[in-house]
Order: sequence, then structure tokens, then C-alpha cells
Amino acid sequence: MHLVESIAYANATPWHGLGNNLSAKSPIAVWAKQAGMNWKIQESPVYFQTNKDKDHISFDEQKVLYRSDTGAALSIVSQRFQVVQPREVLEFYRDLTKAHGFILETAGVLKGGRKVWALAKTNMSSSIKGSDVMNGYLLLATGCDGTLATTAQFTSIRVVCNNTLAIALKNGGHAVKVPHSTTFDPKAVKQQLGLSSASWTDFIYQMKKLSERKVKNNEAEAFVSSLLTDPTAKFTNERAIKQILELYDGHGRGADLASSKGTAFGLLNAVTEFVDHERRARSTDYRLDSAWFGTGANLKNGALDQAIALIA
Repeated sequence: MHLVESIAYANATPWHGLGNNLSAKSPIAVWAKQAGMNWKIQESPVYFQTNKDKDHISFDEQKVLYRSDTGAALSIVSQRFQVVQPREVLEFYRDLTKAHGFILETAGVLKGGRKVWALAKTNMSSSIKGSDVMNGYLLLATGCDGTLATTAQFTSIRVVCNNTLAIALKNGGHAVKVPHSTTFDPKAVKQQLGLSSASWTDFIYQMKKLSERKVKNNEAEAFVSSLLTDPTAKFTNERAIKQILELYDGHGRGADLASSKGTAFGLLNAVTEFVDHERRARSTDYRLDSAWFGTGANLKNGALDQAIALIA
């Protein structure tokens, strides 16, 4: 079963390899149609029926969310749940493309409409040791099944391998999250994000420091083993450890670049490549969901924290 309902993209094929190709700078309405986001989330009361009663009884504490186009049920949520519409996710970028030069590059629907997202390229780009280019992106995603708050985060994409990594914000977190118990305010989210280049500058400074930090073989093994060992369950994922170390030891995309060979930067990218491209998943779409919103994202954030500790 595919999690992806539909995806649209502009410019080069995105890292996940999915989607309908659009011309650059297409209008929001075209994005909505091609990305499968031109529908609304509707609400309906919850009813139940007992063996004694022939009539349906309403359960006022919850409501059903469903798609306006197909009528398909999405989830049952509390009455307090504040819906964020698919079109609102795209509209978030309208002024950013005009005032800040952002370019909407990919957007789509996951899990039949339970999650929607869009990703725009910012005007931030830097090179690590010459030829290793990293570009900055802004991701906005929301869910309507209780598994994902409306989440905005800056993300880097390494050009040579299309690896993605969340960029820490000034407050130390990786994202601005708006619970569905509150109203989504796009202006407030943008203020919290901070659209200046300060977070990007700090991130690139760290990446350059990591590219200068040489790593011994025993250090690399300890790094990956620590990342993939669950001390509470006394479980170590030996297969994943082997895969990541092989990616680090010259088999990963860009692993032989000066920025990566034998460095902490290369070790971090071995983890991100494993999560984004190599980790076992039922399909590419499951991998995308995990890499941005699930266990894969947590694994990458953990690797970043461990890598930063090496240069502290």
C-alpha cells in the first residue's frame, strides 16, 4: 500500500524520486491540483447506535474529518481539534516566494490525506570544502489524524547525495510546532522561525567544523553503535551499523570528497544517507514519512547531536 496520494515537483526530480513535474514558479492553484491538494477537510458529528435504540445518538465530544472530494474518512478527533487545510500549507509560501525569493519545489499528500506538506528552496546555499554544496529549504507539514502537529522547519539538502537534515533554530529546537488545539497563525510561525540567515550561518559553521574533525575507525564504530543501541531493550541493530559504516567508508554518495573522507561530516552524512535512501522500508513513501516526521528524523537528529559533541 502506498502512503503517497500524490506529489508535484518543479525543477530537478526531488530526493524521494516521486511526483508530477511542474514548470518552475507555477501558480499556487496549479500546485494544488498537481500535488493533489485541491480539496478541503470537512467535519461531521460522530453518531453511534446501541442494541436498544433504533435511532443514532450523537457523541458530542468528537467529530469525524473527511475529504470533500472523495468523502473518504480521515480520522476521528476531539471537538477542540483545529483543522489546517491543504491549501493553507501552500498559501504559507505565497509571500515568501515574492518577498524572500523562495521557490516552491515539491508538495504532496501522504496517507490518503492524513498528512500534507510542501517544501520550498530558500536563497541560502553554501559549500563545504569547495565542491560539497548544501542548499537550505523550508518545510511545512500538517496532519489531521493526531500524529503530527503543524510543523515548520528549515532543512538542508546536500546536492551530491540528496541527503536531508533538519537545521536547529535559534531556540535550540529543530522546528516550530503548532498543536491542533490552537489556531494556526502563519505570520506568528514565520516570526518564530526567523527568516534571517542566522540559523543557516550557524549550521554551515558547524558543518565546516565537522568536515575538519578527523575521525578514527574506532571512533566511527563507537559513534554508530551508540546511535543504534537501545540500552533499555539491550538491542543493537548490527545490520544497520554495518550499512552505515560501509557508506562512511567510501560507499556513500560523496563519501570520497575532501569534506567527508575520514571526517565527522562524512560520518553524519552516512547516517542521513542510510535513513533517506538505504534503510529498510515498505516503500519509498514510507521512507519519506519516516525521514521527515518519524523514527528516521529522530535518528538523524540524534546523529547531528552526537556529531556536534565531537567538536564541542
